[in-house]
Amino acid sequence: METDTFRTIASASEMVLFKERKSKFFSYAFPIQSESEVKNLVEEIRKKHPGANHVCYAWQLGVEKVTYRANDDGEPNNSAGMPIYGQLQSFGVTNTLVAVARVFGGIKLGVGGLISAYRSGAKMALTSSKIVERTVEQHVKLYFEYSQMDQVMRLIKQQQLRLVSQKMELHCELVFSVRKSALESVIELFKKLQAVRIEQLT
Repeated sequence: METDTFRTIASASEMVLFKERKSKFFSYAFPIQSESEVKNLVEEIRKKHPGANHVCYAWQLGVEKVTYRANDDGEPNNSAGMPIYGQLQSFGVTNTLVAVARVFGGIKLGVGGLISAYRSGAKMALTSSKIVERTVEQHVKLYFEYSQMDQVMRLIKQQQLRLVSQKMELHCELVFSVRKSALESVIELFKKLQAVRIEQLT
């Protein structure tokens, strides 16, 4: 059975510090909704840690169509981004970015040491985050005449749907959010109303 729930983090984590042979690894976890947020968050971390040689990160988005990226930021191939991504998988979270800034302490750690340190940093950031379960929501747009307002609003209230936007004029447009598992049954209810046009938004 396909699920319409997913796990993510409730809010940005506190900074956590992991030390390994004089190198310092400053780790952060953030909830994200789109890839476009990643660049700014990573830049913020660079500003906080101007002495960091590398800011490595991994993120994952989506529930059914999952996208992810792992970035080593100049560390040896797969020694940083993938160990961080492995922790996102281990914690079972999506719509989440974990970034780790490394300040070099003068002693080389080797690839094995780096993998272990970035993994530990990512794990600490996620451990310090509150993990929550969210539902996958779909947006539905309705077009109807003003005279049908009462019927439409009554149904929205009965089904406990969340209004996203509304334009109430002679010809009305309204967008609501519905839990994915209830989508088909809710659409059927609105189809029973006369002259209400329904558009499912992606």
